Amino acid sequence: MDNKANRTALQQIAQRAMIARGLEPDFPLAVVTDLTHITSPAVFKPGLAKDMRDKLWCSIDNTESLDLDQLSCAEQLPENKVRLFVAIADVDALVAAHSNIDDHAGKNTTSVYTVARIFPMLPEKLSTDLTSLGFNVDRCSFVVELLMSEDGTVEQSDVYSALVKNRAKLDYLTVGAWLEDAGPIPAEIARVEGLAENIKLQDRMAQKMKVLRYLHGALDFETIEATPVFEGDTLKDMKVDQKNRAKDLIADLMIASNSATARFLTGKNFPSLRRVVRVPKQWERIVELASENGYSLPAKADSKSLSDYLSFYKQKDPVHYGDMSLSVLKLLGSGEYVMETPGASQEGHFGLAVKDYTHSTAPNRRFADLVTQRLLKAAFTGKSVPYSPDQLVDIATQCTTKEDDVKKVERQVEKSAIAMLMESRIGEEFDAIVSGASPKGTWIRLFNPHVEGKLMKGYNGLKVGQKLKARLVHVNPDEGFIDFEKVK
Repeated sequence: MDNKANRTALQQIAQRAMIARGLEPDFPLAVVTDLTHITSPAVFKPGLAKDMRDKLWCSIDNTESLDLDQLSCAEQLPENKVRLFVAIADVDALVAAHSNIDDHAGKNTTSVYTVARIFPMLPEKLSTDLTSLGFNVDRCSFVVELLMSEDGTVEQSDVYSALVKNRAKLDYLTVGAWLEDAGPIPAEIARVEGLAENIKLQDRMAQKMKVLRYLHGALDFETIEATPVFEGDTLKDMKVDQKNRAKDLIADLMIASNSATARFLTGKNFPSLRRVVRVPKQWERIVELASENGYSLPAKADSKSLSDYLSFYKQKDPVHYGDMSLSVLKLLGSGEYVMETPGASQEGHFGLAVKDYTHSTAPNRRFADLVTQRLLKAAFTGKSVPYSPDQLVDIATQCTTKEDDVKKVERQVEKSAIAMLMESRIGEEFDAIVSGASPKGTWIRLFNPHVEGKLMKGYNGLKVGQKLKARLVHVNPDEGFIDFEKVK
């Protein structure tokens, strides 16, 4: 990939793509006006919240991230038990429900992370400063407390308000390398006494929670995500992100926290916004795909059996495991938000093998999490439910619809960037795998470079997961089109 792509051109493409999907790329004047009246962080109220600034809190996120939603720490207890804490930014303290800022957040429902520009759900004055759990500042938060047994089982959990202070702003890359013994201890960890041991304790418990989830059928996907590499305003390459131990650590803590908040609301007889991934409708194709790779799955959808198949394939063909993961993910279908009332049957999250699951850990970035935060606050302060059932249903529908729109925008801008970089390679042939097939078309992903595009010729009879050789025939950066034909 040696063509050049301009950041400004990609930003314009992103702006147009958002507007086309009914998203608001810029903050309305009413939001900007309201923002002028918010001048300081939320005030700590000693009688209503705990002072937990003495704990070894740290954040682990992307290197550039300033919209820090959560911190974590751990405590070793007698009898090999461990207490885990996850602090979540108290965004509701500054963003009033039904305010102009809140209404804008409810329209987009999430921050939009494109290759060229981030379009934050909340103004950066809030998300990266006044409501962010930034380094070495006092911030109001919600804390999810988890009492863990030695094997990773959550024995008890609670949710409450607390004042916290981030002792170390860390990033996935350096922490992951350190945890995997592939890099030195980050300086930010070394300078805080006891933090290294604390993070390793968090990591140990996260690994145990993961093992338990896999035993219950959680699915271990290895998705392929690309990060832009800019030199000034010129895009030079798209670098493939790799999973690492630090990303797994945070993901496992967030899953446990989201499950705990769902149980907390149910225990208080409160409704909740649940994140569900239903039993896959295309299970027959997943069974067929597994059979093509020498593995037998049951006729009835079963997450544990699918988890075993993924483990089998990862050992058999680790090089192409990411592509197989993507194929299965697309056949599983996307998740959605639903309003759930206490006592109702629980759909659950097929991919995570959990029944209780709500989004609560990213209120600066996701509207559903901000709504959940308001439900939690009302529940532990003894107030009534702040939303009607109809309002929660409408919010769930809006979040599902707009999250899908946002993903399409992010993919389109990424494809526009890749189309610019691939323009000089028209006519070349590549090894590929079918990553999507529907009445709308057939899509393939190249093994190297990791590029996805539409198959314009030779797609008849192809199914997700099949391998082929394809020739690049056309690109359109403005539309994000990357077109191939099957090589006979």
